[in-house]
This record gives sequence, C-alpha cells and structure tokens, in this order.
Amino acid sequence: MKEKATYILVSLFISVILLMLYHSWHSHEMIELESNYAIKVAEWQDKAMSASKGDISINAIPEFTEVAEYARNAVVSVKAVQVKGAGWSKDKYTRSNGSGVIVDPSGYIVTNYHVIEDADIIEVRLEDNREFRARVKGFDRSTDIALLKIDADALDHLPFGSSSDLKIGEWVLAVGNPFKLQSSVTAGIVSAKARNINIFNRQGIESFIQTDAAINPGNSGGALINTSGQLVGINTAILTYSGKYEGFSFAIPSSIVKKVVEDIRKYGAVQRAWLGVGVIDVSYEASKDLKLDFVSGVRIDLVEKDGAAADAGLRTDDVIVSVNDKSTANVSSFLEIISQYRPGDRVMIDYYRNGKVYSSSAQLKNQINTTDYIAVRKDKILTDLGFELRELDSSEQNRLGSKGLMVVSIIKDSRISDTNMDPSYIITSVNNKRVQTVDEFIRILENTKGRVELKGFYENWPGDYPYIFNLN
Repeated sequence: MKEKATYILVSLFISVILLMLYHSWHSHEMIELESNYAIKVAEWQDKAMSASKGDISINAIPEFTEVAEYARNAVVSVKAVQVKGAGWSKDKYTRSNGSGVIVDPSGYIVTNYHVIEDADIIEVRLEDNREFRARVKGFDRSTDIALLKIDADALDHLPFGSSSDLKIGEWVLAVGNPFKLQSSVTAGIVSAKARNINIFNRQGIESFIQTDAAINPGNSGGALINTSGQLVGINTAILTYSGKYEGFSFAIPSSIVKKVVEDIRKYGAVQRAWLGVGVIDVSYEASKDLKLDFVSGVRIDLVEKDGAAADAGLRTDDVIVSVNDKSTANVSSFLEIISQYRPGDRVMIDYYRNGKVYSSSAQLKNQINTTDYIAVRKDKILTDLGFELRELDSSEQNRLGSKGLMVVSIIKDSRISDTNMDPSYIITSVNNKRVQTVDEFIRILENTKGRVELKGFYENWPGDYPYIFNLN
C-alpha cells in the first residue's frame, strides 16, 4: 500500500513538471507570434505613413496621377456617322460614340470594330479638342478590332505592354469617354484572365481581361493601361442586366491587339494562323476517361485533313496543355496564344495521350491549308457592293497559270448578287485594267463612277465570264 502511494505521488510530480514546461514553451511561442504580428503591423503603418509623404513606390500604394495624365492625351473620342438619302436630301445620323487609342505618333488609332461598323464618316476628337476625319485602314471582326488613321503627327501615344504578364489582383486604369464625358479615368484590379463571355456567339476569339475598373457606354475602344502607362488592353464590353456597369468589365488583351494592328499595317488584313483542330475544354468526367490526373487543357475533338495538327501527328482526344511553353488551360487561352502567330510559324505543342505526355512541332497554316499570307478582305467598299475578296495564293497561281482575286462570299440581295456571280469567281481585270491585289481593285473602284465591268473565270468552267454593275 505504501509503495502504491509513493508511485502515485511521483506520477503527479512528473505531470506537474511537464505541464509547467509546456506552458512555458507555449507562452514563449505565443509571445514570438504576437511579436512577429506586431512587427508586420508596424511595417504596414510605416508604409502608410511613408506613402502619405510621397516616399513609397507605386507598388505599395498606387499613385495614378502621372500615368493618367499622359494616357488621357493618347485616348480620343470616336464618333461614327451614317449618311442617308441622296443629293440634296442627305441626312447625317450619329450611329455611335466610343473611344480610341493612339498607338503611333503618326496618327494610327485603335478602336473596337463595333464602334465604327457601317459608318460612312468617322470623326475623331483629341484631348486638345482638335477634330479630324478618320480613314479605316482595316478591321478584324473576329477580335472586334479596327485600325483608323488621321492626318496628324507628333501625337502622344501609348506603347504596347504585355498582357501576358498581367497578374490577378494587379492595378489597372480604364481611360475613355463614357456617356460622352471626355477623358474619364477609372481604376480597378485585374479580376480574371482568358475570360469567355460569348458576346461573339462563338464566331470570334474571346480571351478577355476581366477587371472591376468601371466602364460604361462610350468606353468601348478605350485604353486599359497598367501602372507603368503601357497599353495592356482595349476596353470592349460589360456584363450587365441593367445596361450599365455592374462591377465587371472586359478588355481585349494587348497580345491580340498588337498582332492585329501589325498585320493590318503590313498586309492590309489579319494573317490568321490555324492549327487545324476543333477543341473543347476538359471536364472533370473527361479527365478520368482520358487518364489525366488534372482537369485542364483543351481536348481535340476534330482534326482537319491536311491541316497543321494532322501533319504534326495530333489525333482526336489528345489534350493540348501548352503551346511554345505557354499554358493552354482552356479554349480561350488556347485561341489567344494561337492568334499571336502567322501562317508558316512553327510552334511546339505539348499534349497528353493515354495519360502520357508528348511533344510535337507544328507548322501553322492559313484557312486554305497553305503557309502563304492571304487574307479575306471585308473593306466597306467591298461589302457595300456585296462580296468579300482575297488574293490567290502561290499554289493557286501555279495551278491556274494566272494571278487574280478570288470571290470568297457574296451577300444576298446585294448589287453583286444581282449580277448572278457565284463564289469562287476569279477576277482578273476591272474596266480592262489588270488586277493582282485587293488594294489595286479598291483603288480602281474609288476612282470610277458609273459602269464597272469585271472580267474573270471559274476554275472548273471553261471560258471567260464578264459581270457588269453600276456604282452610284
């Protein structure tokens, strides 16, 4: 009995000692954590105090005044005007008001295509209130981008920045003319990237930058800039049930805009590259069927015969995870990356097949599966007549033994459709003047009044086929 009591006393003594040691260690840890927290609070307070005195960098608490002032001088007001009637009864109607961004000091301006669509006259007003008539140098419906030109020089302009380097949570500014309020600036953060909101009804490339910088009607075509004053996007759309800003806005990333602008300036139209696949997002259920341990990438559900993907050995159900080491997490990011290349460019495709990763080099092609630079021209003077044209590529010229212009499509109930012309007609001359480029064709039309005679042929039908119509 005595031994048992001694054992209990020793056990209690040891327990008390252990509790005292734990309490001492735990208290020390809590003091250290509280001390670290206090240090962090002090650091933030110091930063806040420094910022109020102007001693802090823009990365701590953003200071927008300088970049906003410069950006305002590079953002313009764009007014699209339609003319109805003829002769003395002509009336002008303002179709839309929007914004634009000067991207070159010689007067090149980027805006949204939907801002100037169907306009007969485009008027541009600068921040200093000078006004100009603008010419449309080109546009791309699939990205909703248009390039304008005014006769001015030494203009303030915004340099392109890298939209690919934008991070979620990064500060950005939206500059434009909402509700005709000239040169308005709003601030927000990047809240998402590669966003698809289906405003093009699956007929275009959607990989928007989503921000909470407020934009409203009139902001379309305006600038989204980073805190260094670089153009990282063109403000394009809002997601709304009221018709006004409700907390989200969307911009076309500069990675797409810059490529479109360069192509229009150099080639007259966008040189779009194609991998020759149809793709869909990878679902959770599909990832299990495809033996993936992740839910990401784009699944190939169609491979075009003789396309770039087929040549590279890609197959249906392959899952593309990157293009040139850039992640293709979803269809939007995949389309954005491919849109930055031209026919003939080579890209490295990383993909999964049966749970294993592979790589393959693919040479991108154009929409007719060649590597030539061709473009379907949809200039207003052409669509007003009722057709879309492109130049013959080198393989077609060799096969046909002729240069000329291919009629890609004809608009129903148009002047061209009234001639009974069919698509695939190859135009070789206009009013007995040989044409080899769309630019030559347009110049002749612009300097012609009255009767126009087109001469050409169809590849699979013998003989020449002339078509005649009148210009108003």
